[in-house]
Amino acid sequence: MQLLHEPTAEMIRDEKIYKEMGVTDAEFASVETILGRLPNYTELGLFSVMWSEHCSYKNSKAVLRKFPVDGPHVLQGPGEGAGIIDIGDDKAVVFKIESHNHPSAVEPYEGAATGVGGIIRDIFSMGARPVALLNSLRFGELHHPRVKYLFEGVVSGIAGYGNCVGIPTVGGEIQFDPCYEGNPLVNAMCVGLIDHQHIQKGQAKGVGNPVLYVGASTGRDGIHGATFASEELSEDSQSKRPSVQVGDPFMEKLLIEACLEAVRHPKIVGIQDMGAAGLTSSSAEMASKAGSGIRMDLDKVPQREQAMTPYEMMLSESQERMLLVVEAGSEQEFIDLFEKWDLHAVVVGEVTDDKQMTLVHKGEVVAKAPVDALAEEAPVYHPASQEPAYYQAFQKQEPVKLDVPDYAVTLRALLQQPTIASKEWVYEQYDHMVQTNTVVAPGSDAAVLRVRGTNKALAMTTDCNSRYLYLDPYEGGKMAIAEAARNLVCSGARPLGVTDCLNYGSPEKPEIYWQLEKSTDGLAEACDFLKTPVIGGNVSLYNETAKGAIFPTPVIGMVGLIEDLTHITRQTVKKSGDVVYVIGESVHDFAGSELQKVQMQVTEGKIPRFDLAIEKARQEQVLAAIQNGLVQSAHDISEGGFSVSLAEKLFTTPFGVSVTLEEEDEVAGLFAETPSRFILTVSPEDQRSFEKQIPQAKMIGRVTDEKRMKIQNQHGQVIIDEQLDTLERAWKGAIACYLKSEA
Repeated sequence: MQLLHEPTAEMIRDEKIYKEMGVTDAEFASVETILGRLPNYTELGLFSVMWSEHCSYKNSKAVLRKFPVDGPHVLQGPGEGAGIIDIGDDKAVVFKIESHNHPSAVEPYEGAATGVGGIIRDIFSMGARPVALLNSLRFGELHHPRVKYLFEGVVSGIAGYGNCVGIPTVGGEIQFDPCYEGNPLVNAMCVGLIDHQHIQKGQAKGVGNPVLYVGASTGRDGIHGATFASEELSEDSQSKRPSVQVGDPFMEKLLIEACLEAVRHPKIVGIQDMGAAGLTSSSAEMASKAGSGIRMDLDKVPQREQAMTPYEMMLSESQERMLLVVEAGSEQEFIDLFEKWDLHAVVVGEVTDDKQMTLVHKGEVVAKAPVDALAEEAPVYHPASQEPAYYQAFQKQEPVKLDVPDYAVTLRALLQQPTIASKEWVYEQYDHMVQTNTVVAPGSDAAVLRVRGTNKALAMTTDCNSRYLYLDPYEGGKMAIAEAARNLVCSGARPLGVTDCLNYGSPEKPEIYWQLEKSTDGLAEACDFLKTPVIGGNVSLYNETAKGAIFPTPVIGMVGLIEDLTHITRQTVKKSGDVVYVIGESVHDFAGSELQKVQMQVTEGKIPRFDLAIEKARQEQVLAAIQNGLVQSAHDISEGGFSVSLAEKLFTTPFGVSVTLEEEDEVAGLFAETPSRFILTVSPEDQRSFEKQIPQAKMIGRVTDEKRMKIQNQHGQVIIDEQLDTLERAWKGAIACYLKSEA
C-alpha cells in the first residue's frame, strides 16, 4: 500500500521519477524484470541505494578483482565490515578506511564527524575494540576562504567526534592542490584489536531467529546519502545538506561497549553497522550473505520523527545504529544488555527462508524484493577507457629540469608549503594519547601503538601522492603502495596489509576510467610484489565539479607489525655524534614534485620509472638493520627531497647536522623526490656492522650539538647553513599563518 503523497508505480514509470534517484532506464527495466512487476516507491528506493556506486561498486568491481586479497596471515578479506590479519599470540588486527567526501563538501563538521563514526562501527561490528583512528585529507589551496572554512570544519569534526568517543587519532596525511578546491577528500581509517575467538560476521542465518535494532532512533537525516555520494558535486549540492547525517559520539561510546559485550554472548548470530543505505543495506547484506531472507515490521523501528514512511525509515542514514541477529529465545537477554547501556534494543523482524526482504507497515506488506538482487546482483559496468591527451603529451616531454638560484631560500619556501609544513595545527586538536597505548604520536613516518599483553606493537600510516598518479597512474599506483610500506619500515615494522580508498572523478568519462584502470594495475602489482594483500576498502567516484575532476587519489591505509618493542624507530635523530647515511640516489627530474609546484605552479611531465625490486630490497635491508639494533633513526625521502627530509629529522630535537652532498647535481641532490631513498642515523660503534649489512649506504656526515643544518657540496663549499630554529619556526607556523591571513 502506498501512502497518498508517494507516486504510484505507473507514475514512477511514466514520469521517469526513478531518474531522480540515480536509476537509469536500463536499471529500472531490470528491477521490473526481477520483481515481475513495476516497483512501488519504497521498493525503488531500496534498489536505488543498493545499486548506487557507493554501495554496489558497479563501475569499479572489474578493477577491484585485480587486487591480491589472500595471504598466510589473512583471517578476513574483503566482503565484511573490515578486514582482519593475524598478528600472533591468538590476536589479530582489524582495519578499514572509507570516504565521506561529498557530505564533507557541503557540511564539513558533520560530514567529517560522521565519517569517523561510521568507520569505527565497521571495526567493532567485527568484534574488535577500536584502538586508533587515522585520516587522509585533501583540500584546495589555503588562500581561498571557502577552502579555509572546509579545512577548519573537517579538522574540527574529526577532533570533535574522535576525542569524545575516546579513541586516539594518531596519524594521517594532508595534501593541498587546486584540483580539490570544490571537492575535498575526507578519508577516515580505524584500527582495532581482537582475539581470534571473538571474530564476528554480518550474517542473518537461522530461520526464525529474531532481528534486533539497537542504538539511536531513526530520523530523516542522511536519506539518499549513498546516492548523493554517487554523483558529481554541483551548485545544487548545498540543497543536499539533508543527506548529511548528524553524529552523537557519546552514544557511539555506549554503543561500542554494549556491542563488544554483545559479541561475546554465546547466542549472537551476526552483527552489522547501519552505514551507507542504513537499514536497507544492513538487512539485505546480512540475509544475502547467509542465504536467507528477512522480514521486518517497520512500526517497531524506533523513530525520532513523526509519521515517517517506510521509504524514509529504510533509506535513513541516521548514525549510531546496528542490526543484530540472535538465537531465538535469547531476545530479552540482549534487550537487557543494551538497556543497561541506555540504548534502544528492539526486535524488529526475523530471519526467513524465502531469500526475500519483506517489509510490513501498519499491518500491510509495503515492499518485497529478493535480498540477492539488492545486495549482489547490481549491474556491473565496464565503462569506456581512453588514454588522455594530457598523458600522451607528458610522455613525450623531456625530464623536467629546474634551476635553483638560492638553495636556502628555496628550502624555506618548501618548508612553508602547506603539504610539507608541520601539521601540528591539525593534530594538536586530536587526543592521540587516550587509551595510553600510543608510543609514536602524529608527526613521524608512521604512528605506533603497543599491543597490550605482548611485546609487540602496530605501526600504521595513510599515504598517497596524487600528483604522481595524475602524471602516470600506473607508476604512481606502485609508488603509493611503496611509500606506505617505506613509512612502516622506517618505524621498525613489517608491512602486513592494505586497506584502500579509491577516490576518482566520474567513471563515465573515458579518461577518468583509464586513470582508475591503470592505477589499480599499479596498486595490485605493488601489493603482490611487497606481499601486502588488500583486505578491504572503499571506492569513491564522481569526485568532480564543473571545473573538472580531482587527481586520481587512491589513498593507502597500511598496518605493520613490530615484533619487539625495542625495534620501534622514530624519524628524529637521537644523539650528537651519530653517523648520517643516505640510501639511494637522486635523479634530476622534478615532474610532479613540490619544487615544480612552487616554481612553475603546474603539475606536468613524465615521472621516472619506478623499480619495485630495488624498493623491496632496500626496505628489507633497512628493516633487518633496525631489527638488529643498528639504526638510531630512520626517515624516507619524499616531498621536498633530501633537504626537507633532513630538516624534518632535526625538528623538535636539540641537535643539528653537518653533511656533504654526495651528488654532483646539487639541485637534484637537495630537492629531487626520487623514490626508494632513506636517511638513517647510526651510532659510531655500530658503523662497521651497519656498513657490512647495507654496503650501498653512503656515509655523508654526523649529528652535531649545534642547532644548525650545514650542507656542503663535493668540493667542500657550504651550500646551505641555516639556523634550525629559523627553519623550524617557518615550518611549524605556516598553516596557522595561512589560516589567519586575509584572502
